[in-house]
Amino acid sequence: MTTVEDVPAGANDARGRVAELHAIREQVRRGPSERATEAQRAKGKLTARERIELLLDEGSFNEVEPLRRHRATGFGLEAKKPYTDGVITGWGTVHGRTVFTYAHDFRIFGGALGEAHATKIHKIMDMAIQAGAPLVSLNDGAGARIQEGVSALAGYGGIFQRNTKASGVIPQISVMLGPCAGGAAYSPALTDFVFMVRETSQMFITGPDVVRAVTGEEITQNGLGGADVHAETSGVAHFAYDDEATCLEEVRYLLSLLPANNRENPPTVPCEDPADRSGDALLDLVPADGNRPYDMRKVIEEIVDDGEYLEVHERWATNIICALSRLDGRVVGIIANQPQSLAGVLDIEASEKSARFVQMCDAFNIPIVTLLDVPGFLPGVDQEHGGIIRHGAKLLYAYCNATVPRISLVLRKAYGGAYIVMDSQSIGADLTYAWPTNEIAVMGAEGAANVIFRKQIAEADDSEAMRVRMVKEYKSELMHPYYAAERGLVDDVIDPAETRHTLIRALEMLRTKHADLPARKHGNPPQ
Repeated sequence: MTTVEDVPAGANDARGRVAELHAIREQVRRGPSERATEAQRAKGKLTARERIELLLDEGSFNEVEPLRRHRATGFGLEAKKPYTDGVITGWGTVHGRTVFTYAHDFRIFGGALGEAHATKIHKIMDMAIQAGAPLVSLNDGAGARIQEGVSALAGYGGIFQRNTKASGVIPQISVMLGPCAGGAAYSPALTDFVFMVRETSQMFITGPDVVRAVTGEEITQNGLGGADVHAETSGVAHFAYDDEATCLEEVRYLLSLLPANNRENPPTVPCEDPADRSGDALLDLVPADGNRPYDMRKVIEEIVDDGEYLEVHERWATNIICALSRLDGRVVGIIANQPQSLAGVLDIEASEKSARFVQMCDAFNIPIVTLLDVPGFLPGVDQEHGGIIRHGAKLLYAYCNATVPRISLVLRKAYGGAYIVMDSQSIGADLTYAWPTNEIAVMGAEGAANVIFRKQIAEADDSEAMRVRMVKEYKSELMHPYYAAERGLVDDVIDPAETRHTLIRALEMLRTKHADLPARKHGNPPQ
């Protein structure tokens, strides 16, 4: 491996020294060797610098400590002291806005973290926090550098501490572009968003070999912790893509929807989609019959600017949708039940998914629009024993604690505790609207009638006819579309075609909302 001693020295003057500097810089830019670069590409992966070029605006990258080298000895390390020590750190711009980044260079020590490597990451994280700018980590490392022992582990501790310090202060995005095992998996888990690439990135605490030795289970790396596993089953990954270029382009898009820090609002863009555009298609998209499914995504597309939105956790807990979009050029967070999946009920995973999304939106000054069509919480022994009470309370806590503008809209069903939890007026929604197809009640009419009129139905000569009659009576008395509005629990019943215009006007009014929370160190949310 080439070192500074191998670089030919020029004349002992300024020009000679500058020539020497440029030679060293070129060596740093090339990396350890062509062979290592070819091995990286053979795995279908880009180099660390190529990834940074895709992430940042062209020519905007400013590297920090490119000449850093480790000072460890033993196990042959004293003979291998490459520049950068396996991580490239610095800052640049994305869409003209400052973003900090670090990228593991798998070609050097397999991207493993040692003391110098960790110190570089600590420094760039501190710089991001102090500058109030997003931090994007491009992860492709083999975990702790075993040859450096506990010093490497302490380096991870410093990263975790800074992840926590930065939480809710600056956006933190982890992009998984290779293996990420052991303690290295915890830093991404502490960040706001995790991106993964299929086939090439994996995350797990113990790898397949350890699993096999301890449990006897046979499984591949992708089967244990690949992108699809974490995007669909564990919920660790928010986004999964087929290739690195698409993945990094989507990271850039996400950054365009986020503020630089918690003291700023998300960026506003010019909007050519008329604010008062009529959504007549909504009348046909949503069936009046509450038992018929439909795709809530099409409703969102009809309402938001140009039908564009970025869905978070698209393939996990699919019975609820969490998305970032814009209304009249301003960023909003949208939470919506999805009747196409489990009839849109709330369950453990849907509660966790939406609670974290509410917290993220609140931390970064993103108004929240909630679209309700929820028949309740999912019943079942597994749900109760799995702690649906505890997990459902997470969503309730997140909404109650949020101080950003909050608007809720009931499209059809809004039953029981799920209605209350999904940002009802009673837990602090600033404005609540409903379509004339709404059914807001403690439970569905059939279930309610069976409870309230159980005796009459049982004693009737024609119990089924009596049951139908009682269901109809209950609906007419307590579930008609204007019942909640008449009692002030809904601010207005609106024409679905006016939804976009109504939401935009309401959000404009709420733009200057200010809310004070009680003085406290922090709350103690349900776990």
